[in-house]
Amino acid sequence: MTGEELQRELERLHAASFGWALTCCRWNRDEAEDVLQTAYVRAIEGRARFNGHASTRTWFFGVVRNAAAERRRTRLIRGEAWVRWLQRAPSPEPPPTPEGASDRAESCRRVREVLTRLSSRQRELLHLVFYQDLTIEQSAEVLHIPVGTARTHYQRGKARLRDLLAEEGR
Repeated sequence: MTGEELQRELERLHAASFGWALTCCRWNRDEAEDVLQTAYVRAIEGRARFNGHASTRTWFFGVVRNAAAERRRTRLIRGEAWVRWLQRAPSPEPPPTPEGASDRAESCRRVREVLTRLSSRQRELLHLVFYQDLTIEQSAEVLHIPVGTARTHYQRGKARLRDLLAEEGR
């Protein structure tokens, strides 16, 4: 794939890639933007190479996930996570929505909140399958895990999500 073809494909995948970056960064928009920018630079400069064994989408989602993981490790090393843990700062609430969309915003908030209670592997897998329309097999490739393990996390994640949402509804 030429550099121009890769650029066009990455442009086509931008919205989905940003959604995946948000998930990898626990919905921290600033961090997701930085992670996605890092992934683009790695792809365009050739530091992350597309070998053709997977779809461009699956490959690039792996690049984004690796960039997010590297950023998390760096942040932990610098101690930002320790400071946040000590302060126990709550996640910022989303900005107010128009009145007509308040029910949808509340539902989205509830689902996001419940998703944070899943294991990171379950959360990432459910995001790839439901929001990015990847198969379980493609998601396993992005996450670098065996397909059987992905199927197990997928089933357990769905069951846990269902149970947690039922608890929230009470």
